[in-house]
Amino acid sequence: MPRPELELLSPARSADIGIEAVSHGADAVYIGGPSFGARANAGNSLTDIERLAAHAHRYSALVFVTLNTILRDDELEPARRLAWQLHEAGADALIVQDMGLLETDLPPIQLHASTQTDTRTPEKARFLQDAGFSQMVLARELTAARIRDIADTVDRATLEFFVHGALCVAYSGQCFISHAHTGRSANRGNCSQECRLPYTVTDSRGQVVAYERHVLSLKDNDQSANLRALVDAGIRSFKIEGRYKDMGYVKNITAHYRRLLDEILEGDGTLRHASSGRCTFLFAPDPQRDFNRGSTDYFVNGRRDDIGAFDTPKHAGIPVGHVTRVGPEWFEMESPDPIHNGDGLSYFTGRRELAGIRVNRAEPLADGRYRIHPNENVANLQGLRPDTPLSRNRDMAWDTLLARKSAERRIGLRMRLVETARGFRLSVEDEDEHVAEVAVEAPKQSAREPDRVIETIRGQLSKLGNTIFRLDALDVTLAEPWFLPTSLLNALRREAIERLETVRAAARRRPERARPVDPPTPYPDDTLTYLANVFNHRARDFYARHGVRVIEAAYESHEEPGEVSLMITKHCVRYSLSLCPRQAKGVQGVQGQVRAEPLTLVSGGDRLTLRFDCKPCEMHVIGRMRKSILRDTPVAPVTFYRTRPPANPPPAPSRRQEDAQAPGPAARD
Repeated sequence: MPRPELELLSPARSADIGIEAVSHGADAVYIGGPSFGARANAGNSLTDIERLAAHAHRYSALVFVTLNTILRDDELEPARRLAWQLHEAGADALIVQDMGLLETDLPPIQLHASTQTDTRTPEKARFLQDAGFSQMVLARELTAARIRDIADTVDRATLEFFVHGALCVAYSGQCFISHAHTGRSANRGNCSQECRLPYTVTDSRGQVVAYERHVLSLKDNDQSANLRALVDAGIRSFKIEGRYKDMGYVKNITAHYRRLLDEILEGDGTLRHASSGRCTFLFAPDPQRDFNRGSTDYFVNGRRDDIGAFDTPKHAGIPVGHVTRVGPEWFEMESPDPIHNGDGLSYFTGRRELAGIRVNRAEPLADGRYRIHPNENVANLQGLRPDTPLSRNRDMAWDTLLARKSAERRIGLRMRLVETARGFRLSVEDEDEHVAEVAVEAPKQSAREPDRVIETIRGQLSKLGNTIFRLDALDVTLAEPWFLPTSLLNALRREAIERLETVRAAARRRPERARPVDPPTPYPDDTLTYLANVFNHRARDFYARHGVRVIEAAYESHEEPGEVSLMITKHCVRYSLSLCPRQAKGVQGVQGQVRAEPLTLVSGGDRLTLRFDCKPCEMHVIGRMRKSILRDTPVAPVTFYRTRPPANPPPAPSRRQEDAQAPGPAARD
């Protein structure tokens, strides 16, 4: 049996960033296509997808394309055509949320279940596997023990898990606040991040429990210390969040996790790399240097007290010093680290608000002190006074370092040069056991400096600088130290490498599409509410074919205009404010003064009610759609079953019957 692979999966806002992700050790890259991706402003052309795939495939790395919004009926056909175009451009998998796509004529490409499918139970994961998904990203909220339960149930699909980056406070796919308040649907790639806003928390008497705090804003995910535990639990794909992040972030975080996973792989002979080549980094990766809101490992090791970024959703930076003097147009600071022109500094005001300073000019003084000339009036820097702690949230030296070439990825080679009856033959074998060879007829002449023959051969054959290879071993077998011209050695090397690349490309096989189980596996439940995000009739047909009898339309259809759960989350505001009954059994509130339920979030004219479901330890954020959204936002109503259908409904058409009526391959373009 082949050894299980560990896959490092990196984000790419653009093809250029994706190429750098591969160069910094990614085994796979996920990227948005021209449309229908859950990051509306991170789309890429088919030409760019093709360019990225060509680069990734040289290293046996993969490219996954997001096609993971929910789709209206009129969008299914364009999405189907796009799926074929992405397949032809070289994509290796589609990341999907909308089950309606599975009812269409898709190309023979792997399907991966998006985070938006909200996969957090063994039953849901097994269903997705049986429905034809080859890989699925599990909910971020899972513990290692729960992941292990899912791994024990799923025996064919690869389990993927987010290990770094921003955290959505809601279960993915279970947040509708953005649509309710702005008309921008998170399920359609356009989240307005209402969770990062400040809210005032009040109890049932109207007493203020917390004033203008970012109580729904979480710290950023960092599973650096838990990778071995996640491997043991069954995770095989380690996903970095960040399709809106810049090049420096992707380089740094990919390199960081490449090093950590390589340490695991080097110490465990039962596992193997998912792609070819090893990386050399020209910098020391450091996750703290990139945008972050502080770090948490969330629920992998159980509920934590400190998962919230309640003071600010912004990047405060790394502590770098403190203010010593404040002048009329400058201030002085003491710092053990160099301060550069263009750096960004930050500090918290007396009201715990984060303030930022852009360094226009940093003037070095004696004893680690700097006179800072900011790019704004010092009088406008509220709360800046001597002894104010300062952090750096932008380091120009770091940015400059990562703007240059910062990594090199090479595939190891063994070379063997032997003489033949009429000349010489060079054989090359890469670390994946692909072999190519080149023979040349050439006269054999004794070398004038026989002691330098091997040195000359090695020097010329190891010149692999413009290729993706490196020379790990060289075996030279000659009857005597013949003179080999450098032009001959260079020609042998170039042709052998070209042939090896051709052999590698010919040997490459696309990941195979998983076959769904037949007859269709029943869905774990026979009822779906708006929380299932069913937005088209094909998706309805999919679930009906899998035994679901009651199917409501997605929230975006506006069939649920009243108060509903706009967010379901494992994060608990009551727990974070030390008001949870489990923290003080038998006591309601703190010293009987605060009623712990319900709580209300107030922001401007919006009021959201917090309800707490203690059995699964979840919080529901309840509210209604703004009237302006109901009035102004275009909708596509899809009324499905509002009551249970007859006991013996007519059978849904099979996929084969529907595909017979669908446009064939000739109509795909």
